[in-house]
Amino acid sequence: MAVGTLRRDGGEAAGDGSRHGSAAGPGSTGAGGTGPGSTGAGTGSGSTGGAGTGGGPRAGVEPGYVGERPPTYQGEPTALPEADPGDLDGLVPDTVLDGARYGTMTLRAASLRGDSARYRGEPRRDALLTARFGSGDRALLLIATATGGRAAGDAHRAAADVCRWVAEAVGRAHGRLAEDIREGRRGALKSGLHRLTDRSYGKLRARAAELGLQPAAYTSGLRCLLLPVDPACRTRVFFGIGGGGLFRLRDGEWQDLEPSVPAQPQTADGTPAGSGTTLPGQGGAARGASAPAGAEAAAVSGPAGPAVPPTAGGPAGAAGPVDGREFAGPDRAPVPAVDRLTVDLGTRGPGRSGEAGGPALAPFRFRASVARPGDTLLLCTAGLADPLRGEPALAGLLAARWAVSPAPGLAAYLSDVQLRVKGYADDRTAAAVWED
Repeated sequence: MAVGTLRRDGGEAAGDGSRHGSAAGPGSTGAGGTGPGSTGAGTGSGSTGGAGTGGGPRAGVEPGYVGERPPTYQGEPTALPEADPGDLDGLVPDTVLDGARYGTMTLRAASLRGDSARYRGEPRRDALLTARFGSGDRALLLIATATGGRAAGDAHRAAADVCRWVAEAVGRAHGRLAEDIREGRRGALKSGLHRLTDRSYGKLRARAAELGLQPAAYTSGLRCLLLPVDPACRTRVFFGIGGGGLFRLRDGEWQDLEPSVPAQPQTADGTPAGSGTTLPGQGGAARGASAPAGAEAAAVSGPAGPAVPPTAGGPAGAAGPVDGREFAGPDRAPVPAVDRLTVDLGTRGPGRSGEAGGPALAPFRFRASVARPGDTLLLCTAGLADPLRGEPALAGLLAARWAVSPAPGLAAYLSDVQLRVKGYADDRTAAAVWED
């Protein structure tokens, strides 16, 4: 799919730039064109992707798709998960949708079962939690997403537990966290959030023991965003453990912001995810070429020890300490690099069960970035991150739809998130933040 450089007014240097003006093929139900046989909104008439679901009496019923061939499974739920009459509180809905608007930012969040789980009658393994702690400009928003282990029978419970426990911890410390974000204390944020995450995973291991399970049988990834409500503070903080995606749509191009880790996943062209490049099928320079100095800091603490965050205040795209020191921000004095690292907190890190068969050691991921007006920040689980990296048509279509203002409504956002790609049938959870 060829997608030109998008402008903030919704136009493109090449192609049709309306929110739903790029079609996924003649007769597609999810691509937004109004050509022959199309049921989507918009004004596009040319095909930019593979064939859609076709016209006829069911046109527009199932979610659309992109790519050369339609997905194997149906696009709508088929079978419900089996219920236990003694544990009805454990039922998980097929789809969860949420949203909010504060100051200059608009939030949209959705979590839905994948095509495979819908067909097999399995519960959604992904969990989504959105919460506001505090009031007024000092409030802090938390978006927590989690994906339970594929082989675990109680994967959905583990995902919900770790979201709830990290939310409890963030809620109790929200005042200090919000102040650290406003003041740019990224070292304190990283070490503090690592400690909160460790404690949440400690509870997860304890819960596994209560259930008589090995830690590997009751575990989950975790990916979170912290968003200050204060309109004067545009710092957005990501932290978590496990795979997924952190992307930013800026000037019509998706930038992969995922903190790099050893043996990281790769994009379709073999580029490591999180290397700062744009996603496949899009033009433009890598993130480092346009990122302002001092705007971002990212780090991963892995088994071999914590990584040094990129230098804030140094040259754009630079990484690592300068003369053994790092800058806390463009207007702050240098601080020793060790202050920016996660220290040994005297607790077992996530996955460090100390038992045979325990989950593998997973690195803690952290990134603090400064948003610009017109940006869209996307946090998602692997169910959406993988096709975004692997199918250029999906990345291009979402860029065309989301690079214009205003942010989509809840129904339109859900329609966008569930655009399907053949070969990707896992649960999807995604939270997007539009910046005015």
